[in-house]
Amino acid sequence: MTHSPPPNLETLTAELDLALASEGAPARARGEDGLYSATVAGRSGDAVIVELSPRVQGMVPAAEFDAIPAAGTILRVALRGQEEGLWVFSLREARAVAAWTEMAVGSLVKATVVGLNKGGLECKVGSIRAFLPASQVALGHVEDLASFGGQTMICEVLEIDRGKKRVVVSRRAVLEEERRQARAEAAETIVPGAVLRGKVARLESYGAFVELAGGIEGLLHVSNISHQRVGRAEEVLKAGDDVEVMVLEVKEGGKRIGLGMKQLQPDPWATIADRLHEDAVVAGVVRRIADFGAFVEVEPGVEGLVHVSQLDTGRVPRPREVLKEGQELTVRVLSVDPLARRLSLSRLDARGAVIGSEEAAAAGDVDAVLDEGRAGGPIGTNLGALFKKALAEKSRRPG
Repeated sequence: MTHSPPPNLETLTAELDLALASEGAPARARGEDGLYSATVAGRSGDAVIVELSPRVQGMVPAAEFDAIPAAGTILRVALRGQEEGLWVFSLREARAVAAWTEMAVGSLVKATVVGLNKGGLECKVGSIRAFLPASQVALGHVEDLASFGGQTMICEVLEIDRGKKRVVVSRRAVLEEERRQARAEAAETIVPGAVLRGKVARLESYGAFVELAGGIEGLLHVSNISHQRVGRAEEVLKAGDDVEVMVLEVKEGGKRIGLGMKQLQPDPWATIADRLHEDAVVAGVVRRIADFGAFVEVEPGVEGLVHVSQLDTGRVPRPREVLKEGQELTVRVLSVDPLARRLSLSRLDARGAVIGSEEAAAAGDVDAVLDEGRAGGPIGTNLGALFKKALAEKSRRPG
């Protein structure tokens, strides 16, 4: 004996519609959304009994209700099948159908991750299955998609294929919109002169990019990191550092933001005249060498130029022949111009001898004798002794 297969849902739907039509039921047999209007008649065990017409009844599992509705309540239900002559409906599927018909590209939905594949995450939006591509999970690349398992997140609907009942969603689109709004709010505070906190996002040879509020990035050029000369940003900064910066300029509607750190530090040039004066002899370090001379740092953030003509008593064709970068050097201040941030230096003393040399020392002895003479001392006798001393030293030199 063979059994015929149970009728499919399409056949049952046609039978139900015919039964309703035979009773002259109002024109809410079945709409385009495939849902039926049913009135709650009461409860029987684990089922809520509903009526579609006086002679057409069905049931909805009580487990689908948060609270059993009162008799007379009108529900929108979806046909599930038929059991023992009673039509079986579903409230949950009806809600899913309603969500499906109302869903549109661009709308926001709650998606719960229920699985993953190599292309992305499998999600549920209500009872509807949705796909979240890996490229749409976050703003950047995600190494471990499994870490999102079980999470519920707000996503934007990218595609809907009603024929295949396929939905593609994006969390990245939502995050980008949130970032755009945060940037718009933060942009109001990013104005020239504002002092802000930020984090070093990445380093380049010419400076550091600092992430400010709202994910906005600004460039901290290497020349604005410190009053001291900085060759590369990585010499004083590293990625992840928290920094305080001043907004120097905002261009192209906020697309280009210039930042500075040294502007928040005391400017050594502002008080340089209190510490340096003409003819002062100071120690420094050679920082740069050019064809026309050498730049010597005499204190943090203050460099002066020793012109090639002030490097030695004789002609110096190339400064690199007598100096090297990093070399410590004693120099004399020729002039100080704080407004122009210019400091002129010399390696020669006031008599033209190289500072620290024997010639400079001898000249110093002569000055001392002359000073004694002005005070009434025996100039001739003392100068004669100095000359004898110089000749003796010269005779002891080899060659």
